[in-house]
Amino acid sequence: MPATPATPPPALRPYLTARHDLLWNEADAFAAEHVAPRVARMEAAPGRVERKVADLMAARGWFAVTVPAAFGGLGAGHVAKTVLIHRIARVSAAAAAILQATLIPVGALLHFATHEQKGRWLPQVADGSLLLSIAVTEPTAGGHIGGIETTAERVGNQWVITGSKAHIGNSHLAGVHLVLARTAEAGVRTSQALTAFMVESDRHGLSIADHRSGLGLHGFSAGRLDLDHVRVPADSVIGELGQGLSVAQSSSILYGRPNLAAVSLGIHEAVVATTTARLQARPRYRGALSDLPVLRDRVGDMEARLRAGRILAYQSVHLLDQGLSCDGDLINAKYLGHQWAMTSAQDAMELHGAQALDRDYVLQRLWRDIQHTYPPAGTGEVQRIRLADAAFDDDPIQWSERLASETAWAQPDPTAA
Repeated sequence: MPATPATPPPALRPYLTARHDLLWNEADAFAAEHVAPRVARMEAAPGRVERKVADLMAARGWFAVTVPAAFGGLGAGHVAKTVLIHRIARVSAAAAAILQATLIPVGALLHFATHEQKGRWLPQVADGSLLLSIAVTEPTAGGHIGGIETTAERVGNQWVITGSKAHIGNSHLAGVHLVLARTAEAGVRTSQALTAFMVESDRHGLSIADHRSGLGLHGFSAGRLDLDHVRVPADSVIGELGQGLSVAQSSSILYGRPNLAAVSLGIHEAVVATTTARLQARPRYRGALSDLPVLRDRVGDMEARLRAGRILAYQSVHLLDQGLSCDGDLINAKYLGHQWAMTSAQDAMELHGAQALDRDYVLQRLWRDIQHTYPPAGTGEVQRIRLADAAFDDDPIQWSERLASETAWAQPDPTAA
């Protein structure tokens, strides 16, 4: 793959400040020094959870990139978050997935936790001593929140939680899991039936199944949690009783979807860079494969998709940082970002011929990794339904607007170091 460019593309200048440029360069240097040398090992031992990269990112405070300085965070906002995820994903989507997965429950705490709860959890995230997961998906219900079967029952000043969660990002790294459970009797509508709880990983009755590698994202854990009458104190509730659906939906839209758009973008850039380098290096007819018009036509399509995906990813989080209504833009960035990257990855596989089938060749890893940005935070079908709601002006909740005070970020001084 060609060397990573030192500066962002000119098309992103409207969305980036001097602080973002520094983060861009810092993330590139980090990925080159600490992530790239570990990729081969992560691929060779897919059943192993990559902990060192997580520790190194935590030491830099990146898991608290959107956490205000008052709680020890960087207070840098959503564009900065996208920069970090995007640049790391260009080298390793698995490493980027570790970063983005903790940022989702961090968003839930920022939007719904009390000041005391924020003071309890966020400084630990900021100083690198704590990673988080968000546990919504279940083995039977999948991502259908209305079908959640995990229950929480009030017993004195505690809650007793029983159930199972599946495909939980950072399941083996997180010290605390944000668990969504049913707290109302059958028949109560979903919007009032669920509650979010912070559950420490060492609570009695909580077990984490052995890590099993997936199709891609080797080194990233997305495992199963089983909760057998796990007791947590009453002050572990995040938000109000029955507000769990809002906690989950807002976190998915404001954090999960733009995070995945950034992962897709990083993979997409790597796909295009890998393909152009291969075609330029491969001789054919007294020139190179890159000279053939039929192949240049395919690459041109890839480049068009990449440029469009890049703008979507950054424009949507820029709007979010400004406190503007942008739910549809965040959804669209995730939906098209994955779709376009997936199409380019398939084109790249075909353009490489048999070379693409080499187990150790980078393109095979990229093709496997991009599959993992489709299901989380809502499949393509879910995103299209939400976009149709927007087209018919039938979307009653705009989380970016409702939580504007928490999502808007003061723009840093562009001359600041």
